[in-house]
Amino acid sequence: MKGKAYSAIGSVFEDLNKDCDYISWSQYLIKKLKEAGAGPCGLDIGCGNGYFTRALVKAGYSVTGMDVSAEALNTAVNLARKEGVNAEFLYGDITKLNLNAKTDFIVAVNDCINYVPHEKLKSTFARVYKNLKKNGVFIFDISSADKLRNIIGDNVFAYDGENITYIWFNKLRERSVDMDITVFKKDNDGKYFRADESQTQYILEETFILKLLTECGFSVETEGELGGDKKMRINFICKRL
Repeated sequence: MKGKAYSAIGSVFEDLNKDCDYISWSQYLIKKLKEAGAGPCGLDIGCGNGYFTRALVKAGYSVTGMDVSAEALNTAVNLARKEGVNAEFLYGDITKLNLNAKTDFIVAVNDCINYVPHEKLKSTFARVYKNLKKNGVFIFDISSADKLRNIIGDNVFAYDGENITYIWFNKLRERSVDMDITVFKKDNDGKYFRADESQTQYILEETFILKLLTECGFSVETEGELGGDKKMRINFICKRL
């Protein structure tokens, strides 16, 4: 039986994404928060193994990481401790967001919003709006519709590393991509064990997201990957009015 999203790869997600230039990506995020006038306290939703949480803390922000994967959060706690980063990590779902106190900013990096079904997007954005202080900042990105339809969908990807190997099968649907991932991890005894998981990423159009965000009360600017082209990734820089 296949596990839920990030049950198999959650603990090693950061290692598997080393080629995505975390350094430049985190510096871009910090730059956008500063330009938007974000306050010092924030929430990193869909934090995974916590790279962006740690980067924001190192930049002087007070940040809590949140994720729906217990496996990812366990690694995030260990990595923060290893690097001497004082960050809290919580189990939580953006579609059910309900903070005890409003925060200065919320970020959701690396496809977090692509996992929210179309029918839950507006209520999710409304929850984010409600949990932000006045003039609070919400920054997130999506994999573009073109990327999911023409690069990810109906394709197979594989990775063979020293301690982990995975095979990733994708099936394109009308408005989503179903993903089946098989992972082989090496344990401390040198033996490999197999884990399987399934994910669904939803195909989201920029115009659809902009409509929902403005209906929720946000002012919004968009730009492409690291401020460049929008073909692969679209960034949304939102402000609660």
